[in-house]
Amino acid sequence: MSNSLFDTRVTRMLGIKYPIIQGAMLHISDAVMAAAVSNAGGLGQLATGHLEGKEAIRQEIRRTRELTDKPFGVNLPIGRKPQHETVEVVIEEGVSVVSMSGGNPEPYMARLKEAGVKTLCVIGGTRYAKNAERLGADAVIAMGTEAGGHIGREYVGTFVMVPCIVDAVKIPVIAAGGIGDARGFLAALALGAEAALLGTRFIATRESRAHDDYKAALIKYTEAETIVVQRKVGRTARVLRTPVAERIVEMEEKGATLEDLLPLMSGEQSQKAALRGNVEAGFPSAGQVVGLIHSVPSIDELIRSMVEGAEQIVAHWRG
Repeated sequence: MSNSLFDTRVTRMLGIKYPIIQGAMLHISDAVMAAAVSNAGGLGQLATGHLEGKEAIRQEIRRTRELTDKPFGVNLPIGRKPQHETVEVVIEEGVSVVSMSGGNPEPYMARLKEAGVKTLCVIGGTRYAKNAERLGADAVIAMGTEAGGHIGREYVGTFVMVPCIVDAVKIPVIAAGGIGDARGFLAALALGAEAALLGTRFIATRESRAHDDYKAALIKYTEAETIVVQRKVGRTARVLRTPVAERIVEMEEKGATLEDLLPLMSGEQSQKAALRGNVEAGFPSAGQVVGLIHSVPSIDELIRSMVEGAEQIVAHWRG
């Protein structure tokens, strides 16, 4: 069963065993996490938005390669700042997969394609998927509004977005948003996706560098206890409903500008919540999938439970 169930264009294209991809999460997705996911049969990814300079990115790529001989990816947060230098480091270091998020991938696509790097574009709607395909993307990551962190402005859920995009493009579609266990993984494949991307669920794992208090919060909070912030200033993100997050939304409703909000939205605040354990003092990213998080397994255990659970569901259906 495994061969047919998990053999997709995405697994063949990326050279991975299972169609499971780890999202690139600022401050969290480091070499240890990415390597653990890749070693477990999925595709790990490095976040680079918090790394300063080419050499810091190069060192993290090399550190990952010391921990795994399997494929892994690097995320380019193209909405944050120009990524031309990162592209060159990726190519120089022989990274085989890049994901691009938060903006228009066109300035980087030709150089990456020329170097033979597989390109995955994070998109939040059908029109963006069509544009990514036109530009030459190898696959698109369709991120529903349930997802944690920065989300699109279309506010369409994964269950509707994925099949709409599958019908609209010929390249493979990867489902993201609201996936945290075998049921969501299998549902993504049933919707026509050829892989599932998980972000929030990988934060609550033993290899994750997130503070234990952050992991505990992901277990404690329910699916109804996330909130969308920065909607009115064009940087829409889903986070845990903390006092800081509620204050941001309250200020937005009163007409606050981005400049007004910056003291609450600094990188310092994010690091407090993610790495230093003061969750209430920040607004850590989290998707609605927090309602499905009840433990902190190893990454290998998590992926194995998703794979085996999906196989068991299919076996049950088949009688």
